[in-house]
Amino acid sequence: MKKVMIPNGSIAVEAEYTEQIIPDYKGNPFIESLPNLLSAQEAIERLTFYPEFNKSERLLDSHYRIHMVDRLFQVFQPLPMSIELERKISRAIRQGYLSRNPFSSKLAQGFYREYHENISNLINNKDFYSTSLGFSLIGISGLGKTSSLNRVLTLYPQIIVHSEYQEIPFSMYQVVYLKLECPHDGSIKGLLYEFFAEIDRLLGTNHNEKVMRTRPTVDVMMTVMNQVVRNCALGILVIDEIQHLSMAKSGGSEKMLNFFVNLVNNVGVPVILVGTPKAIKVLQGDFRQARRGSGLGGDMVCDRIQRDGVWDLLVDSILGRQ
Repeated sequence: MKKVMIPNGSIAVEAEYTEQIIPDYKGNPFIESLPNLLSAQEAIERLTFYPEFNKSERLLDSHYRIHMVDRLFQVFQPLPMSIELERKISRAIRQGYLSRNPFSSKLAQGFYREYHENISNLINNKDFYSTSLGFSLIGISGLGKTSSLNRVLTLYPQIIVHSEYQEIPFSMYQVVYLKLECPHDGSIKGLLYEFFAEIDRLLGTNHNEKVMRTRPTVDVMMTVMNQVVRNCALGILVIDEIQHLSMAKSGGSEKMLNFFVNLVNNVGVPVILVGTPKAIKVLQGDFRQARRGSGLGGDMVCDRIQRDGVWDLLVDSILGRQ
């Protein structure tokens, strides 16, 4: 993929459309411009990273070698969790784009409704059928959830520039993924402000400034978010540190449930919720409806590594015996 710089200085890639083997994905520029699907072995090869090492460095003085020890933090050895995560994200992004094909009449109808209908109709739009599927990634701190997630996301360009598709003018920026960290104040409004700020940083827009100027309600912000997601064709939304989200500061469990349901069902973007076991209290019960994780083989609850073959693989990779 050819890298280009968009006007605000962000690095993007020019869209290159690939013929799809899966019939469902054909004729959809958002999917055809994504990197090819990877087998398990290809994913391992793409994800693995070992820093350079020379045995002669062992002879250097200790004040040099202590700096080289930090290379261990650069090692990335794909584990079964990493491969499962890559497959889930690959499926989630593509499934989310099925109902948002820009050359589908349904999408045009969605824009028409956004322009002519009121806020309540947009938030409770029963005509829109979302194919998006999200899931939760739960694990103890230090397990490697975030590093694995970040590593998998690097397999995708974050911004794709479209100009023409099948000899039809098609000019837009496609944001493949967006990763947010749940604000420490635990409010949904704070999370929405972070969403607009991150979109502005990537695309050079000024949504955050406009929203802050009007001091809108969460419902109004969700409507604006709906429009922004459509305009930038957001592929997947990752919300990290979800355990920070407070039911009290967000207006209670019902409001939080409506927020996540709207993201997945009405906005149409797959959502990955990442957090520690403390997040289970936030995500239990009726929140399963919002995550719809069962469609991707269930949520991922990762425990510490046992002393087995996976442990040996990780230790060997750190010691450089691979």
